[in-house]
Amino acid sequence: MTLRLLISLSALLIAGQKISAQLAPAEDYFNGGAQFYISNNIPAALEKVEGGLKFYPDDIKLKKLDELLKQQSQQQQQQQQQNQQNQQNQQQQQSKQNQSQQQSQQKQQQQQDQQAQNQSNQQNDKQQQEQQRQAKSAGKQSDEKQADQTGPTQEAKAREMSPEQAQRLLDAQKGDEQFLQLKPKSPPESPNKPVKDW
Repeated sequence: MTLRLLISLSALLIAGQKISAQLAPAEDYFNGGAQFYISNNIPAALEKVEGGLKFYPDDIKLKKLDELLKQQSQQQQQQQQQNQQNQQNQQQQQSKQNQSQQQSQQKQQQQQDQQAQNQSNQQNDKQQQEQQRQAKSAGKQSDEKQADQTGPTQEAKAREMSPEQAQRLLDAQKGDEQFLQLKPKSPPESPNKPVKDW
């Protein structure tokens, strides 16, 4: 019986050691959480400390570390949100700048297109004017050639007189004619007259 008692006591001691070995002391949870905190792995540190608080809810070190980790977690979330907002703002600014650059490029392109079109229109106008001049000069030349080929123009035909009109005109001028007789102003000098040389 004593032997059985000793065996059962030793079994209890061994079981107690196993249970205490399975349950890590609060110090181990605290140290593990602190290590994760130092390495800036806040989520893992929180998990380790919360696990320790399940077994040791009254441990002061674990409670304080838990509060510190929760504050750090909130600060990290706020920083992440600010970073996201900053990134969004930067993206918006970048897109606005891109849009304004595109608009200015489009305006420049439109101005260049307008200038090119104006130059093209001016060249077309000059070409049309030149063609009109050439057509006019060609028309005048062809009119002159036709006039030369066909005989007198309408003006020349209008100027032509009938034989009766010509006779009347000549008769009218006969009465107006006066015969001019040339009289010398002084008598002609004789060619034998000596020339005075003084």
